[in-house]
Amino acid sequence: MGLMDWGKAQFLDILEWLDDSNDTLAWRFPMRGQEIQNGGQLVVRESQEAVFVNEGQMADVFKPGTHRLTTQNLPILATLKGWKYGFESPFKSDVYFISTKLYNDLKWGTSNPIMMRDADFGMLRIRAFGIYSIKVVDSATFLRQLVGTNGVYTVPDISEQLRKTIMSRFTDVLGEAKVPALDLASKYDELSDLVRQKLAEEFKTMGLELSKFFVENISLPEEVEAMMDKRTGVGMMAPVMGAYTQMQVADSIPLAAQNPGGVAGMGMGVGLGFGMGNMMGQQMAGSQQMMGQQGFPAGSAPAPAAPAKSLKEELTELKDLFDSQLINQAEYDTQRGAIMKKHGMG
Repeated sequence: MGLMDWGKAQFLDILEWLDDSNDTLAWRFPMRGQEIQNGGQLVVRESQEAVFVNEGQMADVFKPGTHRLTTQNLPILATLKGWKYGFESPFKSDVYFISTKLYNDLKWGTSNPIMMRDADFGMLRIRAFGIYSIKVVDSATFLRQLVGTNGVYTVPDISEQLRKTIMSRFTDVLGEAKVPALDLASKYDELSDLVRQKLAEEFKTMGLELSKFFVENISLPEEVEAMMDKRTGVGMMAPVMGAYTQMQVADSIPLAAQNPGGVAGMGMGVGLGFGMGNMMGQQMAGSQQMMGQQGFPAGSAPAPAAPAKSLKEELTELKDLFDSQLINQAEYDTQRGAIMKKHGMG
């Protein structure tokens, strides 16, 4: 390169930013001792803005488009530099390109468990995580509050600060909402909206917009999840508990009938229940009433009623059945209780 070519290279005719990254929020055009040519072109692509900064002072902001750099297009810079009647010579100025596109799928989550008071389980330690999206909506504020004099400013440079801010506001919202732990899974959308609204003003002070915010998961301690599984199982059985009990009773009747010494063989088994006993008693009472109405045939008389047995006799007979292994322990205990009650000792 000759001396004349080197001299020409010091004056910039075109300023532009070809962003090939996925996480750069701001980029300062590398001047390297060069000066911007009077009447030069500034190319600002879609999802970009350009900000001129003169000796640390914010000047003009350019939206997408191709701009010819003249006094009319740089009114603030012209005032700062004292160009009352326009300018003809090249000039120096810092030019920052700001990306205004939407940055999606940014992660947030708890580094430590959050304490939560729950009416059902008391104090709980929960963890949560999700995703959010941001974009720059005020380039001047963003440059002033966050970028400063950095030549490059990326999403990772701010992600930790945003994560801590999100977690602080999420904890506040969770405490204020007072959603029971059992209902958290059904309230993700409502919690997401509340957190986004609470964070909107905070992000605005940095020149940012929290465009989207989602709660993906809120996890409870393992012991609480196990308890919730048990409650779910009980809830699923509740509507059919009556039919389930009847099925269990029906299945037990054939088994009891196969045991000749069991309660079923004694006349009225425990498996039949009080309902069947009452039905049998009503049928017997009806039969006796019919026999009383018809009378007894000539030469016949009703059989004398069996004398009532004493408490000792009934208990002795019951003990003999148990010792002979004709009834099991449960049947013995049931019959013994009935006998004691009958004799006024229950």
